[in-house]
Amino acid sequence: MISQFFVLSQRGDNIVFRDYRGEVAKGSAEIFFRKVKFWKEDEAEEAPPVFNVDGVNYIHVKVAGLFFVATSRVNVSPSLVLELLQRIARVTKDYLGVLNEDSLRKNFVLVYELLDEVIDFGYPQTTSTEALKSYVFNEPIVVDAGRLPPLGPAAMFMQGTKRMPGTAVTKSVVATEPGGKKREEIFVDIIEKISVTFSSSGYILTSEIDGTIQMKSYLTGNPEIRLALNEDLSIGRNGSSLYDYRSSTGGGTVILDDCNFHESVHLDSFDIDRTLTLIPSDGEFAVMNYRMTQEFKPPFRVTALIEEAGPSKAEVILKIRADFSPNVTANTITVQMPVPSYTMRASFELEAGATGQTTDFKEGSRRLEWNLKKIVGGAEHTLRAKLTFSQEMHGNIAKEAGPVNMNFTIPMYNASKLQVRYLQIAKKSKTYNPYRWVRYVTQANSYVARL
Repeated sequence: MISQFFVLSQRGDNIVFRDYRGEVAKGSAEIFFRKVKFWKEDEAEEAPPVFNVDGVNYIHVKVAGLFFVATSRVNVSPSLVLELLQRIARVTKDYLGVLNEDSLRKNFVLVYELLDEVIDFGYPQTTSTEALKSYVFNEPIVVDAGRLPPLGPAAMFMQGTKRMPGTAVTKSVVATEPGGKKREEIFVDIIEKISVTFSSSGYILTSEIDGTIQMKSYLTGNPEIRLALNEDLSIGRNGSSLYDYRSSTGGGTVILDDCNFHESVHLDSFDIDRTLTLIPSDGEFAVMNYRMTQEFKPPFRVTALIEEAGPSKAEVILKIRADFSPNVTANTITVQMPVPSYTMRASFELEAGATGQTTDFKEGSRRLEWNLKKIVGGAEHTLRAKLTFSQEMHGNIAKEAGPVNMNFTIPMYNASKLQVRYLQIAKKSKTYNPYRWVRYVTQANSYVARL
């Protein structure tokens, strides 16, 4: 049970606000924003998703640069409210097509109509995009996706040699194309977040993949879909399936530890040919979630070295090597390394001819930051940083620095090798031939190198 729901911009502007129970005093949105903006408790740089101020629980998620916030005076389940906020953001994006400040302001009537159906007197009702169609009647005002900033990893959809911009999915599931027609399309994303920990010598200590097969459908009539995965897919560490299915080849080159499926997925033929059958509902949803701890080749090798260069100086050497095909490019790479608390300043030296790279020393948090716009497969980059301390070093400096953390996005690459062999749509007529778009995206969930 929640008392209020509101959406704030990055500047703290109140875009959407709904008070369901009148239990929390006015001004809660300003209190929340000031607390998040200037958070200094528990030595953390950012506010946690749940915190309490003067007896009011503030629960929030940040989606597309916007704060989705719920308040409550009672002891609600944080995980329930966090999931509710994520689903509200997802439903809003389904109806508006684009989720940003501009689209919310232009469609505030539609957003309030959605909220009235999703939450009643503080209690969640339904967050199904398809179910809400029967109760929501306002048409969305389409925001020109051409004026939006680049979507980073979403900037490419591919089918064979076809390419389609990421703005292809920035449209409402209820809006029609000019002329009253609806473009028949379906999008399937395999999104993987990988966690890897390297030792100081570069060996892999731990590795894990959390993956999702995400689907968004613009098909009229909700036809049946058949989604075929690797024939040699096996579920369960011992090669047998947790669902008592048999691997088609016995051993299985892709071994998932466990997985779960959306309620609309039928598994009748999954044990025979690894095919999922479903009737997709309108909106975006996860067809399958999976986890893999089988050894895999990480996309990057990261090594870090810190050495004394005098009584109050040290030198840091960071190296990144892209261990994937030259046809693939990683985007928006960020490398961060904490340094000793008594570090006073840092000077950086990039390799000759380096372009699209920036460096910074964050004095408040005492860490080095290295940003690379892109890295082509097979490339190697090096950064040298000279540290100056306010006092002489005592003991092992490596114990007071690191570990190195790395974040990145790699479109059209997946570490698990899970593949969509084909995407088949039940034909309603001989001329019915909708567009099918499949893409792969790998992101860093936790990519750490120890010193």
